[in-house]
Amino acid sequence: MQLSSFGEGTIKHFTWLNEPKRWELQDGNLIVESEESTDFWQRTHYGFRNDNGHFLFVPLMEDFSFVLGAKFFPVNQYDQAGVMVRVSPSCWLKSSIEFEGSAPSKLGAVVTNSGYSDWSTQDVSCETRSLRVKVDRKGSDYSVFAWQDEWVQLRLARLIEDDCKLPVMVGAYCCSPRGSGYRVVFDEISLNCR
Repeated sequence: MQLSSFGEGTIKHFTWLNEPKRWELQDGNLIVESEESTDFWQRTHYGFRNDNGHFLFVPLMEDFSFVLGAKFFPVNQYDQAGVMVRVSPSCWLKSSIEFEGSAPSKLGAVVTNSGYSDWSTQDVSCETRSLRVKVDRKGSDYSVFAWQDEWVQLRLARLIEDDCKLPVMVGAYCCSPRGSGYRVVFDEISLNCR
């Protein structure tokens, strides 16, 4: 399968997990407004478990390279949007920019295995309003990259529940742990399967 935009022909391959009330397709873009009190996180440090963020995914069996671009308009601390790969509620990864208000935002990757999330980050300007990320899958191993004038590796990780016998879910996600009003325009998608 190869995809190159969020058009009417493409969207039929995708399924929502926790579909938001407000979303639309416009000129090949996916526009989403995330709902308040939504997040993807499991236990570590904070103790809570949230699995109610918005995730539009396509199931894949094969290895792939998936590129996602987004422009976003944060309102509340922790508003975030990016790419997600999911095996189950206890095994997934996401990469995004998380808005931190007037402090630097966090470009990072979360990897969740055995129901525990971790988070690696680097600071980016709080004025940052766009993101371009790529996830490459090779078997159960995943490489996560962010575009910074070239592809820069953010993370190399294994999803331990990915036994390559069942499809994994890959696609665009967003969430708003603190409040409503966060708007995201996913304006680039590229999927190449190997």
